[in-house]
Amino acid sequence: MPMSASKTAERGSATWRLIKAESTLCVRDKVGPLWGIGFPLILLVILGSVSDLRTPVEGGGGLTYFDLYVPVLVLFNLAILATASLPTTLAGYRENGVLRRMRTTPVGPARVLAAQLVANFAIAVVAMVLFLGVAGFGFGVGLPEHLPGFALAWLLAAAALLAIGLLITALAPGRGPATAIGTVLFFPMMFFAGLWVPISQMPPLLRDIAHYTPLGAGMGAFQDAYQGHFPSVVPLLTLAAYAVVCASVAIRWFRWE
Repeated sequence: MPMSASKTAERGSATWRLIKAESTLCVRDKVGPLWGIGFPLILLVILGSVSDLRTPVEGGGGLTYFDLYVPVLVLFNLAILATASLPTTLAGYRENGVLRRMRTTPVGPARVLAAQLVANFAIAVVAMVLFLGVAGFGFGVGLPEHLPGFALAWLLAAAALLAIGLLITALAPGRGPATAIGTVLFFPMMFFAGLWVPISQMPPLLRDIAHYTPLGAGMGAFQDAYQGHFPSVVPLLTLAAYAVVCASVAIRWFRWE
């Protein structure tokens, strides 16, 4: 085997081992699985048992309140991973000198970032499938009528939220500041996703603001897909813009130590 091909194979093997190791650590850390999957899943079951939430939402295109909560909880999972799991883990790595030590190895710290992104993305996929499955089989909530549109909207939402997580990591010097920044961002993002008040029920000003927040745009794209339409251009472009801008700034200002 040529030397270059051998090195490429070794790097690929090392990257795959690192992805498996980071995935194991993510599960062991319990932030992503417990708060990103377990808590919203319990909340989904509780909300599904409330009969009052089966009434149609005014301006919701025939969707009930519970129908709206299913995609909100999918976004809840992405928000938890972006504001809690990813930044606190990577900021902790920087604080403890892990990234600095990785710079002296052939693996390099960039692969640690890639492995963390893959691990969190995998948790998000499992959560999304689980939420849709429980909502469908347990409470009769149908799948999005435009599945390709929903898949595209979810991928863009995941990219936007994980890019925000990288940005938090780039700005926070350690685990404590990363947790504080993530907490401050989490609650307003979930508000504009419609966790407490459906977006269609918000005052006009808040509704307009919501459409240009990452989770509000994601919710708008999800609703289009649930109603059988390909998501509108505006929420998709909004999500893409968050992904590109936040990732670019994070890469530019990211500190390894």
